[in-house]
Amino acid sequence: MKQQYSNHRRLVPFFHGVTFPLILAILIGSLINLSKVEQEGLYSASLLVIIAFVLLFLFVFTRLFALKAQDRAIRAEENLRSYVLTGHLLDPRLSMAQIVALRFASDQEFGELALRAVAENLSPNDIKKAIRHWKADHYRV
Repeated sequence: MKQQYSNHRRLVPFFHGVTFPLILAILIGSLINLSKVEQEGLYSASLLVIIAFVLLFLFVFTRLFALKAQDRAIRAEENLRSYVLTGHLLDPRLSMAQIVALRFASDQEFGELALRAVAENLSPNDIKKAIRHWKADHYRV
């Protein structure tokens, strides 16, 4: 399928649609268990709540750390691309989110759109909507 604005967001069904709800179910179940437990089961019920929170934190941070690493790679790639196409590095006033959005712009419209993004303080969504010739990125997760 050809990537464009309407279908460029990437969700991993098993990660987002199965793992996250299961972790929430474990968290809710462990909290209910903790609220109903007798004194002798308090320790194990508390450990279950802690484990549920650890799983939730792992879920969130594994996603955030991977995206941060990808953002660094995208910034380097788009800086190089900008230098090759325009002879200048990206404007330092561009936010990371704007740079991530600019990666979808074709080489022909990249320079102009990068300047517009700075001048008009375009949101990442506005940048993506302004792209006339979409350059797909199938590697970001």
